[in-house]
Amino acid sequence: MIALRQVSLQRGTQPLLEGADLTLHAGHKAGIVGPNGAGKSSLFKLLLGELAPDKGELEMSGGQRIAHMDQEVEALDRSIVGYVLDGDRELRRTETALEQARQREDAHREAELHGAIEALDGYSAPARAAQLLVGLGFYQADLDRPLSAFSGGWRMRVNLARTLFKPSDLLLLDEPTNHLDLDALLWLEQWLTRYPGTLLLISHDRDFLDAVCDHIVHFDRQSLVIYRGNYSTFERTRAEKLALQQAEAAKQQARREEIERFVTRFRAKASKARAAQSRLKMLERMGDIAVAHADSPFHFTIPSADRSSHPLLVLDEARLGYRHADGRETVQLDDVKVTLLPGQRIGLLGPNGAGKSTLIKSLTGDLPLLAGRRVPGEHLAIGYFAQHQLEGLDLASTPFQHVQRLSPTAADLDIRKFLGGFGFQGDDVFAEVGRFSGGEKARLALSLVAWQKPNLLLLDEPTNHLDLEMREALTEALASFEGTVIIVSHDRHLLRATVDEFWRVADHGVAPFDGDLEDYRAWLKSRLEGERREARADKAERQVEGGAPREDRKASRRAAAELREKLRPLKRDRDRAEKAMEKVQAELVGVEEGLGEAALYTDPTRKDELTERLGRQGELKSRLEELEQAWIDAEEALEAAEAELNGA
Repeated sequence: MIALRQVSLQRGTQPLLEGADLTLHAGHKAGIVGPNGAGKSSLFKLLLGELAPDKGELEMSGGQRIAHMDQEVEALDRSIVGYVLDGDRELRRTETALEQARQREDAHREAELHGAIEALDGYSAPARAAQLLVGLGFYQADLDRPLSAFSGGWRMRVNLARTLFKPSDLLLLDEPTNHLDLDALLWLEQWLTRYPGTLLLISHDRDFLDAVCDHIVHFDRQSLVIYRGNYSTFERTRAEKLALQQAEAAKQQARREEIERFVTRFRAKASKARAAQSRLKMLERMGDIAVAHADSPFHFTIPSADRSSHPLLVLDEARLGYRHADGRETVQLDDVKVTLLPGQRIGLLGPNGAGKSTLIKSLTGDLPLLAGRRVPGEHLAIGYFAQHQLEGLDLASTPFQHVQRLSPTAADLDIRKFLGGFGFQGDDVFAEVGRFSGGEKARLALSLVAWQKPNLLLLDEPTNHLDLEMREALTEALASFEGTVIIVSHDRHLLRATVDEFWRVADHGVAPFDGDLEDYRAWLKSRLEGERREARADKAERQVEGGAPREDRKASRRAAAELREKLRPLKRDRDRAEKAMEKVQAELVGVEEGLGEAALYTDPTRKDELTERLGRQGELKSRLEELEQAWIDAEEALEAAEAELNGA
């Protein structure tokens, strides 16, 4: 148990907590939310013993093993898998003692230490460490490379793996998703839902908080308020509380009307694809979200260029990648044919390293094509936010100076008003950027993109370092942006609310993806399962080849090939049943939503309509049961064939 009783905490002259109370029980998974600077990271330092409360008491259950992710990682020459293994200090100490016992030829002590390692699950430790790293996006070939060979973002992934590997009863994670792509985020989400201990998670990703957390702790005016449920439940509950405050009523109504305009604008596009339908539902939900964030300090728009071109930009038979100094080429995407039109809103999906950032850099023109043509429209105006955009800021200058350099003739009042929408109020406009936090720098970088009035926005992970309030303001600004948008982001809420279609970047190509984010999750899972099956088949074939005469090996290879061929129709049957189930399920949801209409039961003229809908509901339920059984049969047949293949 963790209990704060009437705790007050101050950092410098800023009070963070004043008489705060909080109780968390073992096994709770709590998301910690609140504006930047409210004290979220300081709460972690309290729990770690790095800070003491100025007043009040902190009580924690004795004997808790705490794992906490450091925010900086030294560039060591140690292999990344070795660095992760170092996270289990007790295991490392036992291994060292075992080596010393061997050198002394102390057989009795060796036996004791082997038992201790077994109790620590030490013999599976290298495999567990490797599994964590692969889940976070590393390849098997990377595992023995030194930590110093990786960039800062990748070193943070190694640090996250080390934190997860460390045995713990209490896990403290501060923005663990900042350096992850969508694939790694989905993997981490699943890992954390299975974590058996107590989890405290600081995150600005609402979908991540929704999937992982069962409680939300909100920093609210120097107090801690705990809400049962995930982040969406917290938003609804808080919105209801705010709605009771008369002073907020006018502001809330204005925000609701703004959201309704978004919904009206995009409703006509909702028939384009399932992704657009999902977006429409997201926008309709944003009424409650707007109320919950009615007191946000961030309110801005992204003006679009006065003129546009049709098309805006074309890539024709383009080969994308990098040309090295020695003339060698690294090709990531080939035969790319892309035509960008005014008003398109595209989210890029794809596995880590597939080439999403490469595509965006090629669209900007910053990365020359290896082959093919890039044809910009006459009035193309690009606004580009790169993953490392913050590194291009002048740390010795102020936000005001940054904007003034872009538009020397702009009025001082216009610049200050514009920056105010991004949270730079009063003297902050003239503060040195070098003193800003990562979130403040990210807000400034976004403001510079918005100031230039683009008609094509290219955003590569724009939400890194942004808190929930700023992410919501960015989501609303993008939803109302009149130009074309292409986004790479691991923030699923942002993607759902701002894009109408998805493109999948994978297997050295770019193609439209017919589906939404849930379909993409299923595609990822299917792809991973396929890779594992191929790896098992290759391993089985190598084992057969290594231990049998030439004639037997040929026969074994033929048998293995025949079995793999047998898997294909079984997999097709399974996938066909799964797609049919999804289609029937979607229609059933629509019918049942229609049956929820009260007038259907009270209006005598609609009796036939009610009878028809109830009949259709019964038909769909029966069909769904048939398809579920077909899917189960196909899955069992596939598993049996795979078992036969692995045993061959």
